[in-house]
Amino acid sequence: MKKYWFIISVAIMLASCSTKKNVYLFTSFHEPATDGLRLLYSYDAYHWTDLNHVFIKPEVGDKVMRDPSIAQGPDGVFHFVWTSAWTGGKGFGYADSKDLMHWSPQRLINVMDDEPTTVNVWAPEIFYDDDNSRFIIVWASTIPGRFKIGTETETNNHRLYYTTTTDFVTFSKEKLFYDPGFSAIDAEIVKRAKNDYVMVVKDNTRPNRNIKVAFSTSPLGPYTQASEAFTQGYTEGPTVAKAGSNYLIYYDAYREKIFGARSTTDFKTFTDITKQVSVPAGHKHGTIFKTTKKVLNQLKHESGVN
Repeated sequence: MKKYWFIISVAIMLASCSTKKNVYLFTSFHEPATDGLRLLYSYDAYHWTDLNHVFIKPEVGDKVMRDPSIAQGPDGVFHFVWTSAWTGGKGFGYADSKDLMHWSPQRLINVMDDEPTTVNVWAPEIFYDDDNSRFIIVWASTIPGRFKIGTETETNNHRLYYTTTTDFVTFSKEKLFYDPGFSAIDAEIVKRAKNDYVMVVKDNTRPNRNIKVAFSTSPLGPYTQASEAFTQGYTEGPTVAKAGSNYLIYYDAYREKIFGARSTTDFKTFTDITKQVSVPAGHKHGTIFKTTKKVLNQLKHESGVN
């Protein structure tokens, strides 16, 4: 009898471990970005499957939902931000959820209200700063006449800004996050260790339109001068997944209409692994985060996926 109960206990423990095992989710949208949030999943960060379901539809701003970014807080709540307008908006969309299926009412977080000439608020990226128990949100905006234009026009000369919050009720006043001396968008913060951060960012200038990295000892910078590009031109929307000792950087090669990927261990040398990954057609860039197999199984059930 003791042996029987021991076997049952081990089986329960293994089943529990299986449901708690981390899996990867990749936020997604389909053009023209009016449908809403989609999700891809992966067990290894290399091969992705589309859940083929819309989990939340856009209701604020211009009722688009582009560049979806999600981060989970220490209380288990998922916080979601997205581009809610092409031009004219002064903020980004926001909602939260405990399970990625049932969402709070959507809100516009108007972070650029005190900059009346702001052209846009694009690609907000959310990052949980565990050292300081706060969320950092970074986005790109153009403010005509504010910076040297270089090869860009006054209405397409982006710089990166940020705000912080602990409760998504009050937000710090927006501040300049990064001015690399060129138009920059699509910035993602990666923490490698305490006091060791990498920013992956798109150089949006013509003829570059490629992806670079910069380094800092703090998530808010200051960051170093941007590196040389490690992708080809016409790439954007980088996001990073840690798989073993490798960091996998996914990016939207939008002219080729594919997702590319580079692997690195140090963000200084990069290997093209595009042919080793699989990303469903139609997927547009978002961000990768980890969750549990239990959460994924609930999403599969909601989506009607076996």
